[in-house]
Amino acid sequence: MKIRIFLIAFILIVGAAVIGPWLSPYGVSEVSSMRLASPSLTHWLGTDLHGRDLLTRLLYGGRISLLVGLVGASVSLLVGVAYGLTAGYLGGRIDNAMMRLVDTLYALPRIVLVIVLISLFDLKLKGFLDTTPFAFLAPHARLLLLFVALGLVEWLTLARIVRAQVLSIKERPFVLSSRLIGQTTPTILIRQILPQVFPIVLTYLTLALPAVILEESFLSFLGLGVQAPLASWGTLLADGASLLNPIHTPWWCIVFPSFALASSLLLLNFIGDQLKKDGR
Repeated sequence: MKIRIFLIAFILIVGAAVIGPWLSPYGVSEVSSMRLASPSLTHWLGTDLHGRDLLTRLLYGGRISLLVGLVGASVSLLVGVAYGLTAGYLGGRIDNAMMRLVDTLYALPRIVLVIVLISLFDLKLKGFLDTTPFAFLAPHARLLLLFVALGLVEWLTLARIVRAQVLSIKERPFVLSSRLIGQTTPTILIRQILPQVFPIVLTYLTLALPAVILEESFLSFLGLGVQAPLASWGTLLADGASLLNPIHTPWWCIVFPSFALASSLLLLNFIGDQLKKDGR
């Protein structure tokens, strides 16, 4: 019952982020003379420094934050599952070498690694895209890098989990029977073993989503994530934090983005925890 409530609440947030900006009477970058206006019937959540409607930008920012979370978690899912399946099934020296690589990567500070990747490849990716038929993606090169970079630092835990499951599953009778009848290794991994580990993979996905969203928000807060004219919850928090001063503090520019981010992360964590309990 609890998980249904959490799922419904999260689906409502996703639906608002997807549909909300289309229904809003204001454009996401539409400026007005009502700068830093407090919440009112005209602007339900107030306006920012440039007079832009905060509710519209909050809904639009939700699109970007949730999209980065979903794509980043999906990348980590693909890499982690493939790596864990391979290491666990092959075993022996190959498994040992692959897991030592995971241990080495665990020792690196992940968020610093993402910052390094963005710093190294941001301009290069923009220049490359400008010379291809996908030049329309060049302004969003930073966003594409976030998709890949955040996904490539979140797969380590999943690889370990999948490997541990595969080590026990590969000795079961149905897997041994598949070997005896001559099924190839890829066929056994995909048809026999992968369905057995899928429930735990699904649980991990719900836990990886909030981690990726939080990391994207942190990077955007530092100015290393999503760039204008795009917006995310992290950039909205950064904009609000820059307005803090002892004389006048537009609290709505901090409170509402913080609430949207925190509530989404809590719901995803609750869903993941409930799935873990149900899986036991």
